Amino acid sequence: MIEIRNLSHQYGDRQVLKNVSFTVEPGKLTGFVGANGAGKTTTMRAMLGLIRPTSGEVLLNGRPITATDRVGIGYMPEERGLYPKMKLHEQIVYFAQLHGVDKAVANRRADELLDRLGLAERRDEIVESLSLGNQQRAQICVALVHEPNILVLDEPFSGLDPIAVEVVLDVLNQRAKMGAPVLFSSHQLEVVEKLSDNLVIISQGEIKAAGTRRELQEAHSRGLYRIGVDDHTWLTQQPGVEVLERLEDGVVVRIAGDADEPAARAQQLLRDAIAHGRVTEFGRHLVPLTTIFKEVR
Repeated sequence: MIEIRNLSHQYGDRQVLKNVSFTVEPGKLTGFVGANGAGKTTTMRAMLGLIRPTSGEVLLNGRPITATDRVGIGYMPEERGLYPKMKLHEQIVYFAQLHGVDKAVANRRADELLDRLGLAERRDEIVESLSLGNQQRAQICVALVHEPNILVLDEPFSGLDPIAVEVVLDVLNQRAKMGAPVLFSSHQLEVVEKLSDNLVIISQGEIKAAGTRRELQEAHSRGLYRIGVDDHTWLTQQPGVEVLERLEDGVVVRIAGDADEPAARAQQLLRDAIAHGRVTEFGRHLVPLTTIFKEVR
């Protein structure tokens, strides 16, 4: 497990991280979400030892992470980190060897990754001739070729079409199933919501929310229920019930109250709904990540 503990960092007079703390669990995909300038890349660079934070530390399995540990990290920067004039296969092999992988093994792994990510036919093309989406896939190959036990990926899905996103996700899930902690950032909230086991939301250098996707959704959906009814006009007359959204087949409502009050009131609301006619659906309504992001940033 990777633990980010109380990281703070300044560039001159500008403080970009403020006591940032969160964990990246082994075998889990952790989505790291925030607007431009929120502190995502700076946090990742501190994890990798590319910058020395003003204060705080990065722990691996309860101890300070070392330079030797960092050799086992697969890192994908947001900006292109490839040699544009170098052939694709040759480049992947080169990066593998920088991590100490034997050349014959590096060649085999490069072939396997290029095939897996749909780049086998472009193995001898120079990188700058590839489309931006294929350059992104190539960068992922480079991050994976030394079979890292930790993955840190900055905007890995940028420029990828939906099919390519699924391919990359399959590869990342495979590494996670082998026990690797996987941290990735993305501006594509719908992708993060779909892919992440855990979520960390950062804004202006501070962690605003962290937990499993379900935990965060439930925390920001208290009192929200989805009711599938033919006639919902009677709901506007119910005390403590606010109709938030009208759907084709019903409504989303907020039931006021603290603690267990909304749940108890919901049971009465269900009985009332049945008394008013056909009920096709009744249950908790969970808000999407986009809503949570807007609320906490």
